Amino acid sequence: MAVDFRFIIIGRGMMGAAVARHLSSMADGIALIGPREPEERKAHHGVFASHYDEARITRTFDGNLAWGTFAARALDRYREIEARSGISFYSEVGCLFAAPEKGEQDYIKRALTVIRTLGSDIETIAPLDLRRRFPYLAVDPDFSGYFERRRAGYINPRALVRAQTMLAEQGGVSLIEATATSVRDTGSHVEVTAGCRSYSAERVLVAAGGFSNFHTLLPRPVDTRVMARTVAFYELGEREMAVFGGMPSTIVLGDREEDHIYILPPVRYPDGKTYLKLGGDTEALSFSQLEDAGAWFRSDGSAPERDHLARVALQLMPELAGCPVTSAPCVANFTPTGYPYAGFTQSPRIAVLTGGNFVAAKSSDELGRLGAVLLAEGRLGDQDFGGELTPVFGLGEMLWQSISNTSSSAAG
Repeated sequence: MAVDFRFIIIGRGMMGAAVARHLSSMADGIALIGPREPEERKAHHGVFASHYDEARITRTFDGNLAWGTFAARALDRYREIEARSGISFYSEVGCLFAAPEKGEQDYIKRALTVIRTLGSDIETIAPLDLRRRFPYLAVDPDFSGYFERRRAGYINPRALVRAQTMLAEQGGVSLIEATATSVRDTGSHVEVTAGCRSYSAERVLVAAGGFSNFHTLLPRPVDTRVMARTVAFYELGEREMAVFGGMPSTIVLGDREEDHIYILPPVRYPDGKTYLKLGGDTEALSFSQLEDAGAWFRSDGSAPERDHLARVALQLMPELAGCPVTSAPCVANFTPTGYPYAGFTQSPRIAVLTGGNFVAAKSSDELGRLGAVLLAEGRLGDQDFGGELTPVFGLGEMLWQSISNTSSSAAG
């Protein structure tokens, strides 16, 4: 039978929009399905995305070669995407890692090796010079710095998604502003239900982030943990801007992985105010049902986590004292492999791209390219770390049935 599209991409977030842009230069007959960001977050009862923000750290300094490579490849295309779309999203302000003499030194050693492999430049800053060079940061005297001045800084994820979507549409991609609720392999093609309509395609890629296991988008759920994350925002005035205005993106490593803190430089938000944002990795709340994830996105995040982040912020940046503090929710989608998933499901016509592991925003354009290659060619090669990206499926049939039933009733 004739199909509506050759390829359908489900998910209009950072990965899905990037898949659509890359695939538009490889093939015709493409649709990108996904809703726009809700105007009123706290009144929205559909799906969400984690890119509803103005800043995400970008860097190539990473203790894992695959993740460093994904980031470097994406970073090298940022300016081209900006030029072609006319949308600015990348601020090359650099990224500083600060780490104690003891603690995560294995990570630092691996990251230095990766940096050399990728041809990036990193400046090592001795403890005595760290406070002098970056006076906004009050770390312990045994902390050293690792500063990536170029190919690092932060991106505006909202703007990047707009740029990717615009270029995809210019390349002939059909944008369908709806929420996909069902994907079914009929044996000859794939049927996708989105909104009040059904669409058919030869192949479908599900790139729905933390919502990939909700509704019935996959033949079996991928093995992921969708974890709650809270971010804290410090509203800055003129006095604070004099202190923090020129800072780079910053990551402070603790003695344990859960002690790490990331800090975004001052960024102006849609409400016209300038905020310094920070977040961590200590929360244990996870979601397996659509309504629970939705309720989290409608909240302001965790008050105890906000208070924890506020205490850490004042220890690291005492000049923030007296600034108003607010918080917001996010989710992180973790895989047991530590890598994103990019591969086919039990169906040879349905593929999945998900599993950001809390670090994928900066690499989303490259992960999107991998999703496009997967759809167009049916596989990923070793040069693209195809073996590492093989999806793992799990959760068990009873829980999968529970998720499916709950999601269907919620979509009602």
